[in-house]
Parts: sequence; C-alpha cells; structure tokens
Amino acid sequence: MAWFHINFYSDCLQRLVQLKILLPPDLNRQRPQENFFRTIYLLHSSIDDYAGIEEISRQMNLAVVIPVCRHDFFVNMEDNGQMYSQFLGEELVAFTRKFFPLSRRREDTIIAGFSAGGFGALHNGLKYYDVFGHTIALSSALVIKGIVETATAGKEGGANQNYFEAIFGDLSLLPKSDKNPEVLAKTIIENSDYPLDFYLACGYNDLLVFENRKFSMYLKSIGFPHIYEEGPGSHDWLFWQRFLRKGLERLLLPKTERKYPFHVKITTASPDIT
Repeated sequence: MAWFHINFYSDCLQRLVQLKILLPPDLNRQRPQENFFRTIYLLHSSIDDYAGIEEISRQMNLAVVIPVCRHDFFVNMEDNGQMYSQFLGEELVAFTRKFFPLSRRREDTIIAGFSAGGFGALHNGLKYYDVFGHTIALSSALVIKGIVETATAGKEGGANQNYFEAIFGDLSLLPKSDKNPEVLAKTIIENSDYPLDFYLACGYNDLLVFENRKFSMYLKSIGFPHIYEEGPGSHDWLFWQRFLRKGLERLLLPKTERKYPFHVKITTASPDIT
C-alpha cells in the first residue's frame, strides 16, 4: 500500500487543500491506460479506521482519494466563492488523474460519502453523473426539507439558520434549486441516457433514517434506478465501513463472491452493473 499526502492550491476553493491518496499494492506495475486503477473519491476526512480503508483498497484493487476540507455538504457556495461541487466534479478528478494512474473511464469512477459527505456524494453523483459512474451515499444528511420548513414557518433558526444560508443561499429558493437532490434526480431521469447506479444506506438507529427512507421513496416514485438498504447501526464508522464494503462488493467482485450477511431492505434495484 502507498499513502500520498498532498497539498495543492484549488482555484475552486481559493486556498490550499490537502489530499490523502491511497494506491493498492501493485503501484510499480506497468499499467496501460485501460488498466489504470478504479477509483473511489471518498468524502469524509476524519475516518477513524484507516486500516479498514486499506483492507478494502487492497482486496478490491481500488485507489482511494480523500479530500480534507470542511464538510459543507460539498455544494457550490457562490456567495463566498467556495465552489465545493465544482472542485469535486471537475478540478479534483482532473488533478488526480493527471498525476496518478487512475482510470479516466466513467464506469471506473466512484463517489462515496458519509453524513454531510453522504449528501455531498449524492449531490455530486447526480450533478456530475457524466463523471461518476457509481454513487454510494451512506447516512446522508438529507436536511433540506427540515431547514426549508423551519425558515418558511418563520421560526428563528439562530446560528443553524445562518450556517445553512451560508451553504445553500436563499432558503426560500432551495426547494427548486439544483442543490436539492430531488430536483437533480428528476432532471436526470427526464433527460439522461447514461446508465445510473446509486446505492443508498442508513442505519436503523440513525435519526437520519426517516429522511433517507423518504428520499428513496421519492426516487422510486419518479422511476429513478437505485438501491436503498437499511441495517443495524447508528451514525458511526462501524456502520459506514460495513455498508461501504457492501456498496463496493456489488460493483467490484464477481457475483459468486458477493456476500450480504446483514438484514437489508431494498426499495428498488438498479441494473446490475459490473
């Protein structure tokens, strides 16, 4: 295994950004472009167990890219010039592919995240569906409806309201904004011919499970292909590691080796992309 720790100046974020990049053991092998590493862009910089990520990388021959930046849901924040979405979907992918042996193929490019990073993975997997062939969003912080309801009801949100306004802008416009995953999903299903592969999961004991269920039901109602699963667990790395592996297994391992030892609830299934 090889870890790289890199600082580079991001034009989209207007500051230095740290990257953690993990490459599997066959780093020194001569690799023609068509055999460059499949890559997962992982949105969670404070992972508790890097050994778990290393095991997944080694077993699945998968490169891992972790951007270390504030968890601001990874949307474009136009008011302060922090363009997180553009950074992920354009700048970061281009930079890492230029300097590392990463596949340029859409079907080999995965975006994944947990919590606010789960929202970021979902948002950018939808927004840049021509870049990311697979999206894995775990315990996604699908808070948009809650913050909009609070704002439109005239309730004083205090510091939290200021925080969300800084991220999402005018909250009264948010329901129809492309920062709302429902809007992006509906636009894609009406206009895209790309194969879509979205894997969503949340723990039974996670307070976010209710919003994740609602979002899955919305996707089902518009015919958006996806897999939604639930299992025992809370809002923590133990759950995320299990279901990150599950989300990847169905993509990267032969069908005969795909094992699902946990209780699952599947709302609607996407085509089996291998």
